[in-house]
Amino acid sequence: MEFLSFEEPLGATLAATSITSSTIPVALLGLFIHYKTTPIVRANNYFLSCLLLLSISFCFLCALAFIGYPYPEKCLLRQVAFGLVFCLCVLCVLAKTITVVIAFKATKPDSSLRKWTGAKTSYFVIGLGVLIQLCICVMWLSLSPPFPDHDMFSLPGVIIAHCNEGSKTAFWCMLGYLGFMATISFILAFLARRLPDSFNEAKLITFSMLAFLSVWVSFIPAYLSAKGKYTSAMEIFAILSSSWSLVICIFMPKVFIILFRPELNTKDNLMGKGKK
Repeated sequence: MEFLSFEEPLGATLAATSITSSTIPVALLGLFIHYKTTPIVRANNYFLSCLLLLSISFCFLCALAFIGYPYPEKCLLRQVAFGLVFCLCVLCVLAKTITVVIAFKATKPDSSLRKWTGAKTSYFVIGLGVLIQLCICVMWLSLSPPFPDHDMFSLPGVIIAHCNEGSKTAFWCMLGYLGFMATISFILAFLARRLPDSFNEAKLITFSMLAFLSVWVSFIPAYLSAKGKYTSAMEIFAILSSSWSLVICIFMPKVFIILFRPELNTKDNLMGKGKK
């Protein structure tokens, strides 16, 4: 009987990495709360940044659901939890991108986008996007839910205990929706990358979404070719890698300025007036 166990070195390493990684966004959240009145935190949408950090932390923890024996409850919840948490994460990035674009487009005197500059636009984008993913997951669980299964044919002499995803179509629809949202965010951020550099984070979002999409595009062939416990290991690796890409690309430059270059954390510098 083979499955990715907490007791074996691979499972223990991935579990320890997942738990340790989940504490980093929480620590960054505490840092942002402590410095919430500073210009760099206020300029980059404080609420969305906090929500994104929380969702990234849960993304790291989602990896734990793919380790251990595939009990019925775990099979039902692990992909759904992963899909919803990652959807919230990607939608926070998309909402930040839309906020950046609208904020600069609305500065024109005759712009009709001024009515969309409030926080309600971000709430609407996140709420609608999560609702669509939730509908996909509910239909999946209602029509053809995942269930524990035993594969006795893939590897000679080995019974592979795994979660059968039930409807493969629903599984790939869930992943496809995540990819679609990430692609939209990448395109918007890429188009907005030439906005005033010191104020907007469009370039950071562009790099983060590029890394995020690269991880999941490379995950597909690896997932389809892996067998046994390595199928779960590949998905865990993709979860951890894509989550770290968001932490490093979006938040580390801000953390560097807050902790090591406080002289740059001024309104004049963010508006481009501090440059000589």
